[in-house]
Amino acid sequence: VQLQASGGGLVQAGGSLRLSCAASGTTFSIYAASWYRQTPGNPRELVAAISGGGSTNYADSVKGRFTISRDNAENTVYLQMNSLKPEDTAVYYCAAKVRHAFTPWYWGQGTQVTVSS
Repeated sequence: VQLQASGGGLVQAGGSLRLSCAASGTTFSIYAASWYRQTPGNPRELVAAISGGGSTNYADSVKGRFTISRDNAENTVYLQMNSLKPEDTAVYYCAAKVRHAFTPWYWGQGTQVTVSS
C-alpha cells in the first residue's frame, strides 16, 4: 500500500488549502485515516482523524478550521484547512489503515504547508 500526500504549499494567513492522501497498490478501501504535522525539533502531533465508522476528531488548535473527510470512490482522504495561521506551518503527514481496523498503519510522505503572516 502506498499513500501519496499532496496539496501543500505557501498561503497567506487566513487562506485555505486542501491536502489529499491517495491510496494505491491495494484493492481495499481506506478504513481509517489520520493527519499529523511536524515542525523541526518537535514531535509529530495528531491534527485530525477519521474512524472506520466515519467519526472524526481534531486537535483543539484546529477545531472549527480543519475538516477531515474520506472519498471511498477515490480511495482518498482529504484535509480541508481554512483560516490558516502561521502556527499551522509544518510538514503534514497522512496515515491510513485499509480494509479494517486490524491492519497496520501505512504512512505517506510529508507535504509542506507554509503560512505567511
